Amino acid sequence: MPIPAQSSQLSSTETLYLSSLSLVCAAVLIRTFEGEGEPLVASLALSGIAFTASYAMIRWLGPTFIKAGLKGRDLSKANNSNYIPECMGGICAVVYLLIIIVFIPFPFYKDIVVATSGGGNRDVVKNLEFVQQGRLLHKFPHSKLASYLSAIISLQSITLLGIGDDLFDIRWRHKFFIPAFASLPLLVIYFIDFGVTSIVLPTFLQPYIGRELFDLGVLYYGYMSAFSIFSPNSINILAGINGIEVSQSIVIALLLAFNDALYLLTPYPHPATDSHLFSLYFLLPFLGVSFALLIHNWYPARVFCGDTYCYFAGMVFVVVSILGHFSKTLILLLVPQIFNFVYSTPQLFGLIPCPRHRLPHFNARTGLLEPSVTKWEQDKQPRPIIAKALRLLSQLGLLRLKEDEHGLIKETSNFTILNLWLVWRGPMREDRLAKEITAMQTALGLFGLFVRHKLALLIFREDNLNIRSAV
Repeated sequence: MPIPAQSSQLSSTETLYLSSLSLVCAAVLIRTFEGEGEPLVASLALSGIAFTASYAMIRWLGPTFIKAGLKGRDLSKANNSNYIPECMGGICAVVYLLIIIVFIPFPFYKDIVVATSGGGNRDVVKNLEFVQQGRLLHKFPHSKLASYLSAIISLQSITLLGIGDDLFDIRWRHKFFIPAFASLPLLVIYFIDFGVTSIVLPTFLQPYIGRELFDLGVLYYGYMSAFSIFSPNSINILAGINGIEVSQSIVIALLLAFNDALYLLTPYPHPATDSHLFSLYFLLPFLGVSFALLIHNWYPARVFCGDTYCYFAGMVFVVVSILGHFSKTLILLLVPQIFNFVYSTPQLFGLIPCPRHRLPHFNARTGLLEPSVTKWEQDKQPRPIIAKALRLLSQLGLLRLKEDEHGLIKETSNFTILNLWLVWRGPMREDRLAKEITAMQTALGLFGLFVRHKLALLIFREDNLNIRSAV
């Protein structure tokens, strides 16, 4: 049964707000181009346009997606007979890609003017020696443009993977390594443009190693490739309730933007300014489309974001961290995702039976979510070593385990952080669970930035934030 037709239409209030925001953003964009082309202001304006476009298109295209078969039921609701549209993250990804393509002239506006004949003044006559140098194109930052375009290629590739997964339901073992191929343009540009593969050793190790820097060589590219696999999949694994995929992504993006702002607000010119501006150019439009999706995907969800959004969001983080040269900082912001992945490995790798959906169980009588479980038959008990591990996890409070009177395992809670949170906190409403997980993500992320910029000084000589420009 399709959703009511009126739900696909914007109300007069929504239309007024979205139109006003679009007009303001368009005016700011025009004023930006009339001035010196301030790219950060232009990025903010385009992010507002991305929000309005995504918000409206999600509403307008919902019935179309349902007719195309991209629909599903919300299993965590008492009345789940109605279908709601899926793969709405695909709309956000397409809008985002269009916005960052439109944004291309803005960060290179001044360079384009300098590289043109007469510095942008067509009536100025240049001497022959300047004309022979290709209209001063040697002054154009081709490396920066190459980095920007490689990011777009990687994001387009991962979006295609996500849409293919939503359409054809690709098996996990088949799609797991595909993000590594999507990251190849990033790694090639990193090798050509930057090429740094050394890491700074902690001060207590330097006397034993005899050096401050340790070159990982090709292993560093292996690390970045593995990171590009983990980030998109980690967002996809931590899913199952309304709004959790989008809210965790927004928190990570906001924390990355805050980290970028720390480098832009320093009282001296910082050598990493360009890298963190590059990061903001990709994060601001992402926040625009994500907030639009969150409004529709938050409890009670009117749309599902689909795997497309999870892969797309994870690759945005990979793009900004690799080309912005702060992948280790991103790791500190992905601690809940890392824990969730490590905690899920017994089921992901088949050591314990893994149901297709491990989302928390909805109790229709109470209206609350409870930990979902894997049931064990008497003739299909876990191997002794696995049974001991399960009982140990139960004693440590990391698992809910039930046994019969003969000591045989009857059921164990599924290995996801959402189910574990319900084991710790007890049954709760879906929106409350999403809020608590989001709050936990925020708190751990802020602590991660504190570790990065303050506690790291206990084992390193200095923080990047305190490195002054050589100029």
